Amino acid sequence: MKNTVKITCLLLIVLAGFATETTAQKRKADKDTQNWIYEIEPVAVGSQGSYLIKVWSYSKKPVIAIEQAKKNAVHGIIFKGFTGIQGVPGQRPLTSNPNLEVEQAEFFKNFFADGGKYMKFVNITNDGAVAAEDRIKMDKQYKIGVVVSVNVAGLRKDLEDAGMVRGLNSGF
Repeated sequence: MKNTVKITCLLLIVLAGFATETTAQKRKADKDTQNWIYEIEPVAVGSQGSYLIKVWSYSKKPVIAIEQAKKNAVHGIIFKGFTGIQGVPGQRPLTSNPNLEVEQAEFFKNFFADGGKYMKFVNITNDGAVAAEDRIKMDKQYKIGVVVSVNVAGLRKDLEDAGMVRGLNSGF
């Protein structure tokens, strides 16, 4: 009986340790994401109203970089845009206001929160599988390339409705 209790307690302690480590890794990933360190490149012309892009995210854990790629993709479409390649035109960011993210910090904090509204507009196209050439080990972290599809038409409409970006027919 005492051995069963000891084993159960030990098992609970081990599980609590894993949960704490996972939570700490997630917090670190969120902190890394707040710095918005990523790269975007076009892959192909997406379906009507969407972009198919590769997002390069950085993290000590490849799994976290893959998950953070969704946030990075949507952030890039809103604030950075991307240059084109042969056969795929570049795109400007949805906002022309370089200070929008700071001016509307509370809106974007909620928008990019875990499970936030940004999730409605992005899908990983390869089910999280990363090609060997898209997994680059750097000093103390990985650079992971993930192909995602971003529903830009829906994202633009949502941001227009929230007053974050101007409509395409607003005059300029």
